[in-house]
Amino acid sequence: MMISTRIRFATVEDAEAILDIYKIYIENTRVTFEIEVPTVEAFRERMVRIMERFPWIVCEIDGKIAGYAYGSKHGERAAYRWSADLSVYIHESYHRYGLGTALYTALLELLRRQGYFTVYAGVSTPNPKSEAFHTAYGFRNLGEFKNAGYKLGGWCGVSWYELVLNEYVEEPEETISIGQLGLREHFDEIFTRAEKMICLK
Repeated sequence: MMISTRIRFATVEDAEAILDIYKIYIENTRVTFEIEVPTVEAFRERMVRIMERFPWIVCEIDGKIAGYAYGSKHGERAAYRWSADLSVYIHESYHRYGLGTALYTALLELLRRQGYFTVYAGVSTPNPKSEAFHTAYGFRNLGEFKNAGYKLGGWCGVSWYELVLNEYVEEPEETISIGQLGLREHFDEIFTRAEKMICLK
């Protein structure tokens, strides 16, 4: 039987399904430093706030959300506005099938077209799988904030990874929102190319 895969933009109607994935990481891991699972309503509001500016995408397997990724603001100061942070979460049943690579590939291309130059991923340590994933993808390790957080009875650090999306110029044009990008570009090619990276055999 053929398994269907689809990468698309998230909608607020996806909030509960996405939160079902995220809450496992909150309750059982140090992958996220968040400790309390937000309500669906609060999480929906978070999504709306992020999606005003940044892409939030999901991967569906046979119509069910199996993973998601999004970009977000790197810092509050104005000079940070050409940089973005990355987040990706995969349902535990779909690890090692290429979903993370596929989602990152689509997300990074969207951010590149929006005009972002540098993206950063914070990886809680120790986390050998995520560290290896980012290194293999081409990220550069910038170093570790040791013992930056305490969760589930232990201290953990954060390693920061950097990837350059665009060649640096003297006078960068302002970034545009994902909505503005959607007014002038089609995304089918980006999503289709990313979907081909998924291997569920």
